Amino acid sequence: MALRGVRVLELAGLAPAPLCGMILADFGAQVVRVDRLPRSVVATDVQGRGKRSLVLDLKQPAGATALRRLCLGTDVLIDPFRHGVMEKLGLGPKVLLQENPSLIYARLTGFGQSGKYAKSAGHDINYLALSEGVAYLSSFLWKSQNLGLWNRPRGENLLDSGAPFYETYKTSDGKFMAVGAIEPQFYEQLIKGLGLRSDKLPSQLSFSDWPEMKKKFASIFSQKTQAEWCSIFDGTDACVTPVLSFDDVASHQHNKERSSFIKNDQEEISPRPAPLLSRTPALPSFKRDPFIGEHTEEILREYGFTKQEITKLYSDKVIEFCKPKANL
Repeated sequence: MALRGVRVLELAGLAPAPLCGMILADFGAQVVRVDRLPRSVVATDVQGRGKRSLVLDLKQPAGATALRRLCLGTDVLIDPFRHGVMEKLGLGPKVLLQENPSLIYARLTGFGQSGKYAKSAGHDINYLALSEGVAYLSSFLWKSQNLGLWNRPRGENLLDSGAPFYETYKTSDGKFMAVGAIEPQFYEQLIKGLGLRSDKLPSQLSFSDWPEMKKKFASIFSQKTQAEWCSIFDGTDACVTPVLSFDDVASHQHNKERSSFIKNDQEEISPRPAPLLSRTPALPSFKRDPFIGEHTEEILREYGFTKQEITKLYSDKVIEFCKPKANL
C-alpha cells in the first residue's frame, strides 16, 4: 500500500485525530494508538480500524520518557490536544523534533484540519488552528461573494435554501428528496419530471417568484412517495436524489456497484477508504477495533524496550496490559 512501512503514533483523543490515524492505517501505515491511564476510561475511538493500542501514562516522567523514545523510531506523531498540553509534559514539537528532525508532528483538534495534515520539515513546525482550517475550507464562500451568490438576506440565496431548485422536499410517505438542479439543462429535466412546462413558469432566476415556486414544488413532491419519485428521476440529469437513512445508504444500487461501503468481521458497516488508488489501493483491516492496552507489550518490544524495562514500567503503573479472553 502507499504508506507501507510508515510508523505512526496517535495519542488517544476525540474524533478528528482518530480519523487522521484511521486514514493513515487504511493506506498501509503502522498506527499505534497511545491510550491513557486509567485503563478503565471508556474508549471513544470509533475509528480504531487497523490500529494497535498501547497504554502509557504520560503524566509520569517515565511515561513521557518512554514516549520520547518511541518517537525516535516514529515517522508521524498525531497530537489531539490543545496547544500547551504536550508542552507542559515536556513533549512539545520543538523538543521532539530536536530529537527526531524527520518526525512529522501533526496537531489536530478539529475536523476542519483533517483534510490537510500538519507537517514539519526539519525544525520548521506548522500549527493548524481549527478556526483557520474551517476558514480555508470555506474559500469558495469567500471568493464567490462578488458573483452575487450571497447578496440577498439569509435563506434567500441560491445555495442557502432560497432557490426552489436547490432544496429538500418532503414526500407523501414522510421521506425527503434532495434537489440541486442549478444548471439550466438540469433544471429543465427537473421541471419535466415534476410534470410542469417551463414556458408556463417564471424564469428560473426570477428571485421574486422563488417563494411561490418553492410552495408549488413542495405541493407536487408531497403527492408521491420517495420510491415513486426515484423511479421518475432515476437515469435523468435532473439532480434529484433521495435523502437516505444510514440503513439505506449502503444498500443503494450506486453504492453497491461502487463498493462504497465495507463490513468488518463484526458486520459493522463503514465507508470504504478514498481516494481509490489504482496501483496501491487501500486495504482496510476487517478485524475488530483494538482493546485499550491490548498490544502494549508487543509494541514496546518492537521499539526496543527490554523485558526488564517493560516489567519496571508495569510495576510503576506507567503502562498497562489487556489480554482479551478467548471465546471458547
